[in-house]
Amino acid sequence: MSVPGPYQAAAGPSSAPSAPPSYEETVNSYYPTPPAPMPGPATGLVTGPDGKGVNPPSYYTQPVPVPNANAIAVQTVYVQQPVSFFDRPVQMCCPSCSKMIVTQLSYNAGALTWLSCGSLCLLGCIAGCCFIPFCVDALQDVDHYCPNCKALLGTYKRL
Repeated sequence: MSVPGPYQAAAGPSSAPSAPPSYEETVNSYYPTPPAPMPGPATGLVTGPDGKGVNPPSYYTQPVPVPNANAIAVQTVYVQQPVSFFDRPVQMCCPSCSKMIVTQLSYNAGALTWLSCGSLCLLGCIAGCCFIPFCVDALQDVDHYCPNCKALLGTYKRL
């Protein structure tokens, strides 16, 4: 009875899965090696497929497998540059409805609006004048909407 070495498999049934193919087996199944050239009678030339003598090539190239033309799926990818939103309408392609649009603007109270209101209160404008920043569009944040599908596209924050 012999003891199996580190590279020998134990004899008998086994529930372990078989080993994967080696690198050479894998490469040779995809890239078959070309047949070795046969030297001619005494001339040192290699005999070609037509029986004539030719000089042996200095190297062999292995054929690259060509994918099946029916299995190629072409996917067109459109890369849209990031749009910078400011306090003016922007012309762009809407990512929701894929149409060229000019954005509609909506003004909302943001950090600059509240900071201006608080500053006016501290300066003594407590009789209602401190709420003026809520009426000035230049102090409010701007939301950009698509006029076609009404999707929110981006926001410009003043602060």
